[in-house]
Amino acid sequence: MLLSKQLCSFSIFRTGIRLPIRPFRMASSFLPPSIHEIAVEVSSILKVRSETVCVAETAAGGLISAAILSTPGASKVYKGGLTLYTLESRIAFAGWTEETRAAYKGPTEDVVKGLAENVRRTLGATYCVCESGTAGPTGGNTRNRTPGYVALAVAAERGTSTKEVETGLGGDREGNMVAFAVEGLKLLRDVIKGDAKL
Repeated sequence: MLLSKQLCSFSIFRTGIRLPIRPFRMASSFLPPSIHEIAVEVSSILKVRSETVCVAETAAGGLISAAILSTPGASKVYKGGLTLYTLESRIAFAGWTEETRAAYKGPTEDVVKGLAENVRRTLGATYCVCESGTAGPTGGNTRNRTPGYVALAVAAERGTSTKEVETGLGGDREGNMVAFAVEGLKLLRDVIKGDAKL
């Protein structure tokens, strides 16, 4: 439905400036299709099972949370999320200590396991999905500091599943961020369905 010409502009009376307001159409999804499809699948499974999820993500920068929240009825399954990009944020919100920070050597399965378990407990969700990776374009000299590497975890009351993935996308930062989110959601789906070991 298009807005009328009257509604397509508005005046700021003090200055007399007229600013156009452009009508817009809702996109089917603002997310890449690969994220949207797995998020819809995960959300549907959670709703059927009356279970909830929370998110602790780092290099994906909020894409996992955004994907879940983009699905209809998200308020029934989503308990909250944190983007723990800096080590300081992990101390403030995810149970890290100065000792944890001092011992940090980059993303690992142990790191994401600890983050996922802490955030799940704090937010009281059935599951917590966590990712931490090296999106690029630069990195380091170890496997876990190579662009495209991501460590994943899904914590549940009965245990935690972890996984490492290398996307093969090199220093493509945005591509890696999307791939990290997709892989995190896939692991979440597999844990919910019982296809991944806890």
